[in-house]
Amino acid sequence: MDKQSFFGLIRPIARLLYAEGSPIFPSVRMAQGWLETGGNIPGWNNLGGYKAGGGVPNGYWKGAVVSKSTWEVIDGKWVNVIASFRAYDSIYDFYKDQDLLFARSRYLSVRNAASPFEQARMLQASGYATDPDYANKLIAIINANGLIADDEVGEEEGEPMTTEEKAAFAALQAAVAKLSSDNVALKIELDSRNEALESLRERADALELLHRSAAIPVWAKEAVAAAAQAHVIDTPEGGSYDFYRILAVLHRAKLL
Repeated sequence: MDKQSFFGLIRPIARLLYAEGSPIFPSVRMAQGWLETGGNIPGWNNLGGYKAGGGVPNGYWKGAVVSKSTWEVIDGKWVNVIASFRAYDSIYDFYKDQDLLFARSRYLSVRNAASPFEQARMLQASGYATDPDYANKLIAIINANGLIADDEVGEEEGEPMTTEEKAAFAALQAAVAKLSSDNVALKIELDSRNEALESLRERADALELLHRSAAIPVWAKEAVAAAAQAHVIDTPEGGSYDFYRILAVLHRAKLL
């Protein structure tokens, strides 16, 4: 997704959150989304690299996680690692959960930032990301795309979004709802197939156990001994009734 399309999709959500009282400037939120994803919105709707950590599920994050590779700066070097990231039903839920993170004392300077540029620097200073150039990258994205204008949320008649933005947000919500519904339907179908497969496995195990003889029948012992001596079978134990009957027939036909 190109920048124009990406920002067009995220803008109404970022502005709505800001109007609802979020301390994060829309420009910072949008810049962070682009920096973390490059415009490729993941199916799990995490646009900020928010890791699962030891967090407790809440009204916005249901506890779902996705494991993927990511780059981190460790001891001054870029290292590719596998990390668990929070997965969300919608982008809105991700941002609301992220605001719960920013409500912690660790991010007081982020909440108190007087400008988007200061907020970008405080995000880095608070340790949100390991990239030592994180703040500069956010600021560069804000400047290059004129995102400062999005921090001026209109309040005419109490409406924080334009008509076009409301329509875009409604379309986004509908798309997310459909995706969530499709995912639920797919999960139900997969669970049903897994249950059917497990049932077949149990039936196969039961049939195998049913036909397995606890001991070699007396009438088959001579045939089994001959088959073992001829290396036709690996072990005489655990065969089924039909197995022993076949060996007996072969032995009587002098084929063993």
